[in-house]
Amino acid sequence: MRQIGYLITLIVTSLYFFPFEFSFLPGVNTKMAMAVLGLILAVYSCAKNRSIGLPKEYIWVFLLALLTSFWGIASTTYNSTNDYTYASYFVSMSVWLGGAFFVIQTIRFFHGRADAELVCNYLIAVCVAQCGLALVIDQIPVAKAFVDSFLGGSGFMGKSESRLYGIGCSLDVAGTRFCAVLIMAAEMISRSRGRKLILYVLSFFFLAVVGNMIARTTTVGVFLAIFYLLLRTVFFSKNLVDGRKSWAIMGVFFVLTTVLVLFLYNISPAFKAYFRFAFEGFFSLAETGQWKVSSNDILKSMVVFPDNTRTWLIGDGYFENPWGVDLNYVGPEYYGFYKQTDIGYLRFLFYFGICGLLTFILYFLHVAWLCTRRCLGYQLLFVAIVFLNFILWFKVSTDLFLVFALFMCLPMESEQLS
Repeated sequence: MRQIGYLITLIVTSLYFFPFEFSFLPGVNTKMAMAVLGLILAVYSCAKNRSIGLPKEYIWVFLLALLTSFWGIASTTYNSTNDYTYASYFVSMSVWLGGAFFVIQTIRFFHGRADAELVCNYLIAVCVAQCGLALVIDQIPVAKAFVDSFLGGSGFMGKSESRLYGIGCSLDVAGTRFCAVLIMAAEMISRSRGRKLILYVLSFFFLAVVGNMIARTTTVGVFLAIFYLLLRTVFFSKNLVDGRKSWAIMGVFFVLTTVLVLFLYNISPAFKAYFRFAFEGFFSLAETGQWKVSSNDILKSMVVFPDNTRTWLIGDGYFENPWGVDLNYVGPEYYGFYKQTDIGYLRFLFYFGICGLLTFILYFLHVAWLCTRRCLGYQLLFVAIVFLNFILWFKVSTDLFLVFALFMCLPMESEQLS
């Protein structure tokens, strides 16, 4: 029964972390379902404890989310657009927080406790499981047919025929979440020994390789996680396990992983194509002497800045591509997103200007600070994750609040010094 409970918790965590729509229930994804269940549990908890209200430290989170939405509304209103992507951010944040609360309560129910270590363990397990599922879906037609029968839509929450995909796990959105979890894996490697250490290292390399096959954005997380592990084991090693064993095991698994990759590369045309896609830069460096990745070349062409003061201050009110959607739009036709750019900072700038962008940055800084207060001993982890969020904005307009939300919902009594 205990193992069944752990499996249920793993599934609930995946439904939250990698939400998707069922083909027979379009328009409603699993994140929304988690949020509804979280709201029900929150109401029950308030009634049971005869208390109403949120912790005081949450107030600024909600105020900054509201201010972010305000700048979105101000921009869309002033520019007469109907793109409310971030004008409704407060609602989106509340949904993520509700879903996170349900996940944490599920963990507490089956484990009798909920703390940062358990959250990290479940997120690592979910990402490893999704990478394994992606390989199974790709290699076994029956499994693919079964998953496709209930997985609705396409894109990052659905099917992606040109890429590997799991259940709600695909493209750069999956890659950005893999990045955050790789840093968590590095954190747990720095704290572990024996069998646990081997499991964490094995998970790290499996996620690093297959994660890159799903989305090359994962590479950012790999490099940051290695740098983070170096900091954890050399400069911030107080009360942590001796880092020399960690690095020795990392070295052994790096060699084993390299041998396995070369073996699969030479015997399987499918894996050869996936490896060349995942590690295009390394193949380019080995074959031409230059680091060259096609997506990076495309990204360079997307650097475009506002050409007027109004846009710099409050934006144009467009986040998505308005062509063919907004009847009031009379500008040029773009490929992809507005202004034909996928760069996060620029998309935010064109949507609600420097006012909205700075508010959004301040919001994430406060969320990370709040997590450091609730999870003592893991402060450096949240600094690294918020730093990752800001780095990823140079490539995509990602939102890692769903990661922070889980730790924000941890009970105060779970704070532990490590």
